[in-house]
Amino acid sequence: MLQLYGFQQYTIMETHYIDLHCHPSLKPYSKSFKYDPPKQNSRDAGRKNSIWLYSPPNFLEKFINRMATLTKFTQTDMTALAKAKTEIVVVSLYPFEKHFLSKRVWGWKGLTDALVNLAAGVSQKRIDHVIRHSNYYQDLLDEYDYYLQLHNQVQKIDDIVYTYRVVKSFAEIEQNLAINTESKKIINVVLSIEGGHALNTGLKMDVNTANPQEVMNNVTKLKQWQHPPLFITLAHHFYNELAGHARSISIGALRDNQNRGIDTAITPLGLQVIDALLDKSQGPIILIDVKHLSLASRKAYYQLLDTTYANEDIPVIVSHGGVTAHRSINSPNVTDYPEKTEWFNNIDINFYDDELIRIARTNGVFGIQLDERRIGSKKAISKSKQWIPNTRKLYRKKAWLVWQQVSYIAEVLNAEGLFCWGIQSIGSDFDGIVDPINGLWTAENMRDLGEELLNHARTYMKEHTNTLLPFNRIAAETIVEAVLRENAFEFIKRNF
Repeated sequence: MLQLYGFQQYTIMETHYIDLHCHPSLKPYSKSFKYDPPKQNSRDAGRKNSIWLYSPPNFLEKFINRMATLTKFTQTDMTALAKAKTEIVVVSLYPFEKHFLSKRVWGWKGLTDALVNLAAGVSQKRIDHVIRHSNYYQDLLDEYDYYLQLHNQVQKIDDIVYTYRVVKSFAEIEQNLAINTESKKIINVVLSIEGGHALNTGLKMDVNTANPQEVMNNVTKLKQWQHPPLFITLAHHFYNELAGHARSISIGALRDNQNRGIDTAITPLGLQVIDALLDKSQGPIILIDVKHLSLASRKAYYQLLDTTYANEDIPVIVSHGGVTAHRSINSPNVTDYPEKTEWFNNIDINFYDDELIRIARTNGVFGIQLDERRIGSKKAISKSKQWIPNTRKLYRKKAWLVWQQVSYIAEVLNAEGLFCWGIQSIGSDFDGIVDPINGLWTAENMRDLGEELLNHARTYMKEHTNTLLPFNRIAAETIVEAVLRENAFEFIKRNF
């Protein structure tokens, strides 16, 4: 192997990957509310409340997803991750937001329950609990505990003994990787959190409910966890009294529920929370993920990085996102690449060129979201369809959507004189409320993605080598390894 710009150049491409953003627990934890007692992570991998339950999509489930974008199957259950040879995964703890459920739609409250159940694959018992409880932070703790229940408990899969371990540092990951063998393997689970409401804010849709002292106490508690999260996505789908959010819901019956606070800036309480999360003197830094933040909030956060934290090495993180192919958050409708805009989705939940440059300059990371609603324009998604049954051509076309993201980022960074293959990673959002790229259904399909990304990378490097700066002319195998694993690995190594 040849060491090159911080990467290992491989003669044979390895295909296991690191996912920066996925939700292995969302479905089984939600299903656990149907059992007595609830919130239990079953060691029986055949039960719906087990994080090891293996439930890949059958023909009917794939058909339903294609027709109605419903993802009822599991994508990153621990068994699927094991079969994908996953060694490190960043899981997202997510206290399910009440405002999916708290307003009547067309005069019928039960309709929201039905829509959410269909879209997220949760149980009615879980929905009832979300409606009743009054503490998002406790809900966060319960999901954290759900992971800990089977921490270091073994499962045998394909004659290999697997366990997952929730880890608290990169040093712990290194120790676990060192003792992996062909017959005994450990999946390292790094925690993250999606949504600042987890600090117990935004309980009511139309009025503020946050107690600032309670919120700050919860930040302190979070930093004292045995396994503190690597980062927190400050905003999510609904207003949380900390920061404005970007539009993320397209279902007409639920869209109005996220109107309050949309496109607004960071609040005074949000600024206090950011300061406490990034404070080195009060426990480990918990980094800020800018996904779901409104443009106004992103501008405010970047201003903080340029002023208050100018002397700190704070990386900018997008855990799961897509590019817009437009210049900047200040010029969202201006592009320097007009020939490319037709393939990308210019919506403000996606990211602009100046943000990609900022991520690279801060040694941050960009997780490419494997969601058809984000990864490309309607034209791009249409181009990627495969009408004649041919699995390999399907994978090639779907991998093209991901490669478009990878290569666009590379061209923007190369034009700035930067190393251009160092931030692109995978942030699938598997098992979240997503519409997965058809064909790339679960973690197991990452091998297929990797193989076809390699074909796209080889073609690209043959055609574009002369347009790249000399230090960006690296092997296609190295590029794909960086996207699937090395960039995320190096980011975790630097920051955890």
